Amino acid sequence: MNRKRFGFSALVAAFALAVSTLVAPSASAATEIVVWADENRGPDLTKVIAAKGDWVPGFTVKVVTFSSFDALKEAFDKATDASGPDIVVGANDWVPTGAKSGKLAPLTLTAAVKARFNPTQFLDLTYKGKLYGVPVDINNVAMIYNTKLVSSAPKTFGEMVAEYKSLKTSKGLKAGLCIAGGGMSWGAHSVFSALGADAYQFNSRGQIVYNRAFNASTFGKNVRTLLMDGNKSNGFFPATDTGCKDNFLAGTVPYAVIGNWEWSDYADKGFAMNLMPVPGVKAGTYGKMFGSVSGALLTTFAAKHGVESAAKSLLTNFFASSDGQVRYQTLAKRPPAEKGAQANTTITAAQRGFGTSASLAGIPQIGAFLNSNKGGANYWDSAPAYWTAVLIDGKDATKEAAKLSQIWRTNTIGGKGDL
Repeated sequence: MNRKRFGFSALVAAFALAVSTLVAPSASAATEIVVWADENRGPDLTKVIAAKGDWVPGFTVKVVTFSSFDALKEAFDKATDASGPDIVVGANDWVPTGAKSGKLAPLTLTAAVKARFNPTQFLDLTYKGKLYGVPVDINNVAMIYNTKLVSSAPKTFGEMVAEYKSLKTSKGLKAGLCIAGGGMSWGAHSVFSALGADAYQFNSRGQIVYNRAFNASTFGKNVRTLLMDGNKSNGFFPATDTGCKDNFLAGTVPYAVIGNWEWSDYADKGFAMNLMPVPGVKAGTYGKMFGSVSGALLTTFAAKHGVESAAKSLLTNFFASSDGQVRYQTLAKRPPAEKGAQANTTITAAQRGFGTSASLAGIPQIGAFLNSNKGGANYWDSAPAYWTAVLIDGKDATKEAAKLSQIWRTNTIGGKGDL
């Protein structure tokens, strides 16, 4: 009897425990996704999430804002399983360190999601062949043209040169195309590329080709034909960025490369935001500009908090979607990375222009190659040195191009191990 009563009691207790387990939430049944961001992105994300709270059904999103970008980075570096976020909105150069430290988790996106972005943008958020987040903001330059001097978007580089020559005397032009934003290394890569010289090469699948350099003969010929009269500059492209912005605003330069951080300086002066990449020598081609991205990065903490699947859904449903990026960038005023958002008229013409330019001709800024001195000089020093040597000192454009091509090729090969 005693054994039977004990067995029945144990059965009742077991049943009650099972019921209580079904009713009461377990520790792993978390319903909150935590996102960390800096002092600018955080408040904007908070407003967007508050306006539409069902990006991941059944989950709430908590945005934690830090006092500065540096404070955010310091906090993430010190984050633990207990304190860390599920997603952090950070810079592309956080990916290698975060992956090495085990704080960032790899992410697999569907082909449909990937198609929303320029393939090279994912290189910014990739380490050792694994992707760690989705692109959100773009940092790039684009070309603007003065509609009081030229009536329409140029189709080729040569068309711009011809316009400059025809207007030079009557309009008192000081240059044809100049670099107002980003300097003669970062900002001027568009011009190098438009004429046939890229800092590094990509194949049709967006993969880096390490053993190939730009064609020095082709580039040198284009420089001589389009930028020079004999062994002297024809004045179209200055070898320095000094005075470019003021000259463009004053109406004495028809074309200028500007940065996306300063577009309001031009819009406020009444210039149309007719932004585009620098056109190439052939119609339909463009000079590539550096277009680094910030990203929404998945952390390994998300799995430990029991919300990894939900965090991945937030990355694709919100951060990687047209709707999410439009809502966010309407407040943030940065160029969106996602193609659908770039075409949306809700955001400003400047945001659309910079975003579209990046999709047409943006390439990642790869520090491992650009900072390398394996070829005898790094990109940042060798790029402006070329313009000085050819356009100011009158040195042979092709011979100098051959030296430059070798430097950049060697730096790319040498920097491969640092990716």
